[in-house]
Amino acid sequence: MRWWRRGLHRAWEWLRAGALLEHGRELELMHRAMGFATLALVTLAPLLIVVAAADPLVRGGFASWLTDGMGLSGPSAHVLTDVISPPRNVIGTTSVWGAVLLAVFGVAFAGSVQNAYERIWGLVSGPWHRVWRQATWLVMLTAYLYQEVATKAALHGAQRIALSTVSGIVFFWWGQHFLLGGQVRWRALLPGALATILGLAGLRAFSYLVFTPLIVTNALSYGAVGTVLVVESWLIGVGFVIYGGALFGRWFTEHHWMPTHHDRGGETQQQRRGKY
Repeated sequence: MRWWRRGLHRAWEWLRAGALLEHGRELELMHRAMGFATLALVTLAPLLIVVAAADPLVRGGFASWLTDGMGLSGPSAHVLTDVISPPRNVIGTTSVWGAVLLAVFGVAFAGSVQNAYERIWGLVSGPWHRVWRQATWLVMLTAYLYQEVATKAALHGAQRIALSTVSGIVFFWWGQHFLLGGQVRWRALLPGALATILGLAGLRAFSYLVFTPLIVTNALSYGAVGTVLVVESWLIGVGFVIYGGALFGRWFTEHHWMPTHHDRGGETQQQRRGKY
């Protein structure tokens, strides 16, 4: 029994899993995930609703974007669609000034993601005029989500899975590098992008198994509020995966991929660890 415990302890030390857990606590991962969900619902979702409503090719508006992301179908998809305004109502009630405000709020959401990435990699926050990076990232995020929904009817099965996997890896790989201003090498960011996509795939499966029946039950019990609560819970999961994936990527890079040195200016691993 002792050899088994000793072997488990050595494996734990080799994996450096304790360092990953410690970094997660220092980052306040769950707290940040909840902030991600709140900002996404308040600032990003209204902008995407307008963008989806203005699209003449993809029918269903933002509801189809959300049901596709959550993996909903059948009654649960219909319940969620009933909560969100039809596209024609959205376009008819949105002014130019309102659209500008939505864009500004969306950039604020991108800024929170940038701040989290900087905290994960121990970097100093960039100057305010780097807001153009946040705006560009927001545009690319919208394009990424759009192509995910637009290819739903054109591709099926393995083809769509392959396209979603490749496009997701490219977006989250590029997104970290771009928001961090190129201060971290591409190679160091790849594990985080891979971990994020794997996490989102797992979240989609969980959503299909748990949220699909739950959203119908909550709608019957609490009405539209119950549906929104399920969506908010899913967004917390999305935030946890996105930030947790980037955090895992840094941990894996420093402890298992490039353990002796890193990409920023010859700093030692111990010095960088103090910047979390």
